[in-house]
Amino acid sequence: MDISGKGVLDALAEFEAHWIGREIDGIAHPPAEPAFFRDLLRGVVDEQRAIDPQLDNALSEGWPLRRIETVLRAILRAGAYELMFRPDVPARAAISQYVDVTHSFYSADEPGLVNAVLDRLARQVRPAEVAERAETGKPGPKRG
Repeated sequence: MDISGKGVLDALAEFEAHWIGREIDGIAHPPAEPAFFRDLLRGVVDEQRAIDPQLDNALSEGWPLRRIETVLRAILRAGAYELMFRPDVPARAAISQYVDVTHSFYSADEPGLVNAVLDRLARQVRPAEVAERAETGKPGPKRG
């Protein structure tokens, strides 16, 4: 949406019709739960004013979110949305999934950056869940 200037509805329609569950240029795009995908995309847009300052705080000083490349910024925003607004998704699972997504686009330091930033954010917005996992080595409380 940042690149194309499309709105939420156009972006949802395009992804559902042409990307999700398809193979494009030899890259398989696995099926996604449509309701979850819609919530994620709408949620990132609706909550961007809450998400972006949290990401700025989690990024290294001198590297505000606006300086981050567009695709990487979108990955961080989606991960932040899940951590901040989807307590039904375990924090560690969300972080791991967004690191995996980042590996699909980048092969250098970016997956480590996503891991570090989302981990810092999780410690801020879900401290009890992250602390319990660190103490026991087991997942935090089940939500849902």
